[in-house]
Amino acid sequence: MTTTPNPLTRGFVSLVGAGPGDPDLLTVKGYRVIQAADVVVYDRLVSTEILALAKPNAELIYVGKKLDFHCVPQDQINQILVDKALAGKKVIRLKGGDSFIFGRGGEELETLAENNINFEVVPGITAAAGATAYAGIPLTHRDHAQSVQFITGHVQKDGREIEWSALAQSNNTLVFYMGLKQSGHITTQLIEHGLDANTPCAIIENGTRREQRVFQGELHTLPQMANEAQSPALIVVGSVTQLHNKLKWFE
Repeated sequence: MTTTPNPLTRGFVSLVGAGPGDPDLLTVKGYRVIQAADVVVYDRLVSTEILALAKPNAELIYVGKKLDFHCVPQDQINQILVDKALAGKKVIRLKGGDSFIFGRGGEELETLAENNINFEVVPGITAAAGATAYAGIPLTHRDHAQSVQFITGHVQKDGREIEWSALAQSNNTLVFYMGLKQSGHITTQLIEHGLDANTPCAIIENGTRREQRVFQGELHTLPQMANEAQSPALIVVGSVTQLHNKLKWFE
């Protein structure tokens, strides 16, 4: 059951996933919530078509991030949400993809909870699901992959490293978010931990958007492929990427 804000007390925050790029992939609930918002706090990858759904007098606040540059630090984003909600506003925190998959949605909700602000979560189609579907690459397939893992490409941030040996399995599909800059490190670690250097892989640039491009190669060529691609992009490693040529439909 959806929680309803009480206009007599304080505001309410809806954490909304806008999907991977194609505005038609916004959920019906996301559409309704955006139209009712007083304030829309949005990220870089939210399309202009989705922002246009906001009512004319809604306040739009851009807090987008890109690699190595955050125009508004995360703690300030958290404070904006708190301040607008305490002012009695209906606030939308609008993020590309899904807010709970590498979107820092949990961090922002923790701040709201600490300030006793009511909120709801409206899931979105995450980039891995949307971009691979538009590229004709099934994340799982009985003949190729029995599991799939989503991994952040920021693999060395704060000195934290991931379990590469657990990823280097031939029947697994790996999807790296934000991994272009770290493509060399990803390649080296996977090969050193046992994944065949000839494992098929792909990079999906601007997934689900009109300008989508798909690069195909093998794991040992991933750094060269990454040099040709631009952000936003996903790296997909696994034999399922070979199905792109047969199943591509969006191009």
